[in-house]
Amino acid sequence: MAADDPPPPEHPVKRPPLPEKAPGSGLLIEDLQVSYGPVQALRGVSLQAPEGSVVAVLGSNGAGKSTLLRAVSGTLRFHRGAVTGGGVAYAGDRLTGLNAAEIVARGVTQVPEGRRVFGRMTVAENLRAGALGVRGRKAAAAAREHVMELFPVLAERAGQRAGLLSGGEQQMLAIGRALMARPRVLLLDEPTLGLAPLMAARIAETVRRINAEGTTVLLVEQNAAMALSLASHAYVLEVGEVVMSGPAGELAASDEVRRRYLGESDEELPPQDGGSPSRPVLTRWPA
Repeated sequence: MAADDPPPPEHPVKRPPLPEKAPGSGLLIEDLQVSYGPVQALRGVSLQAPEGSVVAVLGSNGAGKSTLLRAVSGTLRFHRGAVTGGGVAYAGDRLTGLNAAEIVARGVTQVPEGRRVFGRMTVAENLRAGALGVRGRKAAAAAREHVMELFPVLAERAGQRAGLLSGGEQQMLAIGRALMARPRVLLLDEPTLGLAPLMAARIAETVRRINAEGTTVLLVEQNAAMALSLASHAYVLEVGEVVMSGPAGELAASDEVRRRYLGESDEELPPQDGGSPSRPVLTRWPA
């Protein structure tokens, strides 16, 4: 959307009541419906990300994964989209209807697909931009120190323009910029997209460390094997609807998930107990 474009028209928003406290004080998405004009992108999506968990969202291109994260982070309007039903809450506070800055202030920050760093700004300036809502110099300095500890290469490149970094370094910077806001929930949209396997593994290990430090992670990722190895729970989206969900280990063992998202055919699935290939099959959600 160009800078001089008018904002998209407001859509009527149906707001059913959400619980006063999300279960486990985590992120709760309930019956979420999103449209881009006449096109409905999400159809009644519900999911939970308990405090301190990693929850993965799988699905093919066009399934609605990025739209889901935009709805949580309050950035839909920049893509001419709008929430038309349902809602999002974190720790009992409703996020639906707030703008992106207000949602960041409540502890929820997104790393967008494609990194989206400020290419003409230096690494240090990108990080300062991420800390604009942080109160106090000590808090901002502590956040910067944490980012530099996670990604030492950013300290080495602090004075370099972000657009001159490699793809992996830009992804580190995008994650670091989001962490400067000291989020309690980190929304990651395809963090390993386009990266070499070694760099993708490094990003995955960083996500694991960020989560171990107490940050809840909602992870959208086409690399299903990596996502399921990091997550405790996972959801599968198809054409804007949740069609499957369960513990990540059960999804990883499901024949259907292995065929569709892990690239394995029936012939490749090993037999159990000497019999025919068999793995747990997850029940699909009713239409």
